[in-house]
Amino acid sequence: MTTLIAMTFALMMAYPAYALDEKKLVDLTYEFSAETHHWPTAKPFHLEKVAEGRSPGGFWYSSYNYGGSEHVGTHLDAPFHFAEGRRTAEQIPLSQLIGPGVVIDVSRQVGKDADYKVLRSDISVWEKAHGRIPRGAILLIRSGWGKFWGDRKRYFGTDTPGDTDNLHFPGLSKEAAEFVVKQRRIKAVGIDTPSIDHGPSREFPTHQVLGAANLSIFENVANLDRLPAKNATIYAIPMKIKGGSGAPLRIFAILP
Repeated sequence: MTTLIAMTFALMMAYPAYALDEKKLVDLTYEFSAETHHWPTAKPFHLEKVAEGRSPGGFWYSSYNYGGSEHVGTHLDAPFHFAEGRRTAEQIPLSQLIGPGVVIDVSRQVGKDADYKVLRSDISVWEKAHGRIPRGAILLIRSGWGKFWGDRKRYFGTDTPGDTDNLHFPGLSKEAAEFVVKQRRIKAVGIDTPSIDHGPSREFPTHQVLGAANLSIFENVANLDRLPAKNATIYAIPMKIKGGSGAPLRIFAILP
């Protein structure tokens, strides 16, 4: 028994993941299914059953085909999505997808304005309370919009297929995006809404600013209410689609 304990301890020291406290893991990803929210003009996620059941030999076997838009459910927008010549999904280095999380909570403002855009002043308020945003941070916007996940009309502002004229949800302003890109040198930005630009946007200026800076965007991020304002570590791992403008994303946090 003593030998086994010693071996286990040595393994934990060599491979720290074995010692990971599961209570500190927070999944920030919505599951993918036919019900998963997608952009009004995008193809929804679908799963096609190829095989499911007992084989003639008696063992269980299941297999499926899947498909849908790159931009469905919790997903990554590659810089190339709105910036010609910038990184496509497979070109984004892992180092740009892992970093300290900074969570700015604007749910109070959003409660008064469904189309609220996070302002430069919101960042100043956060920094007065928590200190300067560290270089290389992953900025996450908590608007509280996740409470509408599952209700397409509330989440998008419309449940009419193809309707992009009546979208209503919060986003990040162009000015705030320019500030965190130029003055704080962040790695990426995520939000708990369908888009980093607020619903009524037609030119998607925040997408353009972040894309031009070769920064990734994470949209439809779940469970941001479970993260502290700072000190969590974010891991955002997309499907590595060659030439992709985006990709389905598995994003999670490790709490301090």
